[in-house]
Parts: sequence; C-alpha cells; structure tokens
Amino acid sequence: MENAKISRLYDLNETIAKDVFAGLTYPWEALEKISDFIRTFGPTLDKTRYEQRGEEIWVAKTARIAETAFLNGPLIVDEDAEIRHCAFVRGSAIVGRGAVVGNSTELKNVILFNAVQVPHYNYVGDSILGYKSHMGAGAITSNVKADKTLVEVKEGTNKIKTGRKKFGAMLGDCVEVGCNCVLNPGTVIGRDSNIYPLSMVRGVIPENSIYKSRQEIVKKNIGERENE
Repeated sequence: MENAKISRLYDLNETIAKDVFAGLTYPWEALEKISDFIRTFGPTLDKTRYEQRGEEIWVAKTARIAETAFLNGPLIVDEDAEIRHCAFVRGSAIVGRGAVVGNSTELKNVILFNAVQVPHYNYVGDSILGYKSHMGAGAITSNVKADKTLVEVKEGTNKIKTGRKKFGAMLGDCVEVGCNCVLNPGTVIGRDSNIYPLSMVRGVIPENSIYKSRQEIVKKNIGERENE
C-alpha cells in the first residue's frame, strides 16, 4: 500500500520529531511512540531556545501561547508556533515550528509538522499532520470506530490491520481539508490533496487528488492548490 507509506506522505526534515519515524513503514506506527519520545527528547532541547513550563512541557521561547490556553504534558511546542485562546492540548503532542493551534482546538496524541494550521474549532486526536497541512474551521478527526473494533486502513480491496483502537487521520504534506469535514478512523490523505467542505472521508486518498465525494475523487493538475 504505497500511498500510505511515510516516504510518500512526509518530508521528515519538516518536524522536530523526525527520529520518531526511524525504521517505520507506516505513519500510524509512530502514534504509540510520541509520549516516550517527548519525555526523552524534551530535556535535551537547547535551554537558550526552549524553556520548561511545568511537568514534561517544553516550549520554545519564540512560541506565542495565549494565557487562556491549556497545556498538558508530555508536550513540545516548537519555535514560532502559536497556541491561541482557549486551545486545549491534552498531552502527548508535538506542535511544529510555525504551526497554529487555534481557538477551542483540541489536540491529543498528535504530531503536527512545521507550518501546520488547525486554527478554528478542530479536534485532532491520534493523528499526524504533515508540513503545511491545513484543516478548515470545524474539521475534525474521528479516532474511534462506533463499534469500538480495531481500525483497518483500506485502499480499494487492500487492507492493513493496525492493531489500534484509536486512530484518527494521517495527512500528508500540503493537504487542505475543507470546513466541517469528518476524517473517519483510518483515514490517510496523500500529499497535495484537497478535501471538499462537509466531506466524510475514510480510507486512503491518493496524493494530488481532489476529494469531492466518495464516488468522485479526481486527479489534480500539476501545481493546483484550490478546490475547483
């Protein structure tokens, strides 16, 4: 299942958590490693650039954190990131350089690569969002199946058993998710793809695609970035 591999989805030079992915094939294999990585890596961060703010929380000195934001560890907030009013970081989270975590957005067990934007009323849980990916207002990851069974990643007739009960979405680099979308458990979206607003997405979406509906997924023109 090539479209779901780390090598097809992410530029690993665009995250402070590059080492989490070492030796792995699929990105969801990193989800169980996030907390331990933060606890090990946090204390090694340059103290001239990062400061510890409470137990297992490391925040870059250039990051902007609203007084009303709630931060729970383990957590790393990288340089020039912004965590806005009433954001709720539950823990086990890595917020990349220049990323934006917005008003009433909730994070839990996630890696946000550099320049990711989840700026308005988003829930992102048990997920990995690639470089410059963006979730529109109200777009969320649904990380547990209704029947509580283990999540499988599906592409056509191919299936991969993840062994995970909690699995949100894997967004490749430069993915654009429209407003009020639901990314169902086991969703993988290839880099440079666009998801129409109000979509309910499941399975593997190839890179450079426009997702209009489950029945209509079309290839983008080279360099295209807007929904058409």
